[in-house]
Amino acid sequence: MKTRRQVAVLGLGRFGRATARELARIGHDVLAIDTDQKLVQAIADEVGHAVQADVTDEEALVELGLAQCDAVIIGITANLEASILATVLLDQLGVRRIIAKAADKLHGSILERVGAHVVVYPEREAGFRVAHSFAAPGIRDYLDVVPGFGFARVPVSHHLAGRSLAEHDLPRTYGVTAVALCRAGRAVLSPSSSEILQAGDELIVGGFDEDLERLPTAALVARAEYSARAAQVDRRPG
Repeated sequence: MKTRRQVAVLGLGRFGRATARELARIGHDVLAIDTDQKLVQAIADEVGHAVQADVTDEEALVELGLAQCDAVIIGITANLEASILATVLLDQLGVRRIIAKAADKLHGSILERVGAHVVVYPEREAGFRVAHSFAAPGIRDYLDVVPGFGFARVPVSHHLAGRSLAEHDLPRTYGVTAVALCRAGRAVLSPSSSEILQAGDELIVGGFDEDLERLPTAALVARAEYSARAAQVDRRPG
């Protein structure tokens, strides 16, 4: 059974709203906080609690019980001073896990120094995904792990369907490894080499960027093989 956690989200801009809504959707107890009453009211029906408060006011943070939260997410970047001060105060309150959104590398470095346990860079991560989806049209999503290496979500077209992972031999042919298979809303970790791919499946594969970028070629090769087989059938005497 999934553990229900108490999470506070400070700052209800686009990032904060999206984070709060998703946390609530997957079953966590979410406290959403912002200085803007309109933003608080807009999300009140979608989370457990929504409160208007100044996140740089230590007394307000204490009254809201943030020290008892399993995690606090700071989604503020428009006001760097507020972001940094809120992080300092949460660290002083002894919050177990502080996750802070950073506007840039310098901001992130400061957040880490003053108490953030995890710093996220949504804009940079979005940039990585866009860049890799541009370089490799067959990639639907991309997660950077270290420079030059990552994981990609690749849709299985009907040209690739009907054959097993062993037949495709992704490690030898393309230098990537299938770590998960997504089918009909369910995921299978480390799928068997005998697994037959189906149209509509998605593979999560890991590899170096240059190998991941070769994956669209796989679809093109499969399409060429399919066309060649069809042409051979057409040439057979009727």
